[in-house]
Amino acid sequence: MSPEEFKRRVFEYGIRIVRLVQTLPSKDSARDLGRQLLRAGTSVGANYRAAARARSRADFVAKLGIVEEECDESLYWMEILMELELVNKKRVQPLYDEGAEILAMIVSSINTARKGPKSLRVRATKSNVPPRK
Repeated sequence: MSPEEFKRRVFEYGIRIVRLVQTLPSKDSARDLGRQLLRAGTSVGANYRAAARARSRADFVAKLGIVEEECDESLYWMEILMELELVNKKRVQPLYDEGAEILAMIVSSINTARKGPKSLRVRATKSNVPPRK
């Protein structure tokens, strides 16, 4: 998946989070939990965009770490909502699964980025090797 495709995927995740929060009952507890979910779930896409503009590998890894934390937190709030039966589990499960997949991909990206310069080496091909003089 390209970075642009992943950006779109986390953006859509945020949109789905907003739509879920809009369907919550008007109880105080549901509103409070919904606000927490809204903050964490929409933060995933915003922080991924920031990571995509990182200035260094260390900056990239640090920003992806924030994405990881926010995505995991959004899963936590969905778990709470489901456990309290404030949402229909069957209806929320696909969104929860999407969040879990995004989290797994972010963790994998962090691990790859931490491996160091080897993961960024460019293979010599005719298109990127300057001609000999």
